[in-house]
Amino acid sequence: EDDDAPGDGEPIDEHEIFDLVRSISDPEHTSLTLEQLHVVNAEDILLDGNNLLLEFTPTVPHCGMSTLIGLSIRVRLLRSLPQRFKVDIKVKPGTHSSELSVNRQLNDKERVAAALENEAIVDVVERCLVT
Repeated sequence: EDDDAPGDGEPIDEHEIFDLVRSISDPEHTSLTLEQLHVVNAEDILLDGNNLLLEFTPTVPHCGMSTLIGLSIRVRLLRSLPQRFKVDIKVKPGTHSSELSVNRQLNDKERVAAALENEAIVDVVERCLVT
C-alpha cells in the first residue's frame, strides 16, 4: 500500500483536494497550472462525506480542452484518493458552451475507461500530471 495515500479512516478536506489538483498543467498552456489560470479553485470543491464534487471553469466558453482538463483532474484524484470516494467532475454551470456533453463524458465510467485506453489521450494527461 502507498504510504503517501491517506488511509481509509483519515479525514480529507476540500483544501487537501485543492492541493492535489492545483498544480496540474493546462494541456494548451503547459507552463501554466490550473490554479494560475483560475480553472480550479478551493471554493468550487464540495465534499460531503465520501462524495466529492469538483467544478472547474474552462479558460473560454468554447474551450476544446475541457474534457482533457477534466480527465486530468479525474486521473489525479483516482490515483491520490482512497477508493471510498465517489468523484464527480463537472464544468462550472454557465462556463462552457457544451457543458452537459462535457459533464456526461467526464462522469461516464465507460467513456473515461475508453479514453484512458487511447495512447494519445494518456500521453497528454500524463504531461499535465507531471507537475
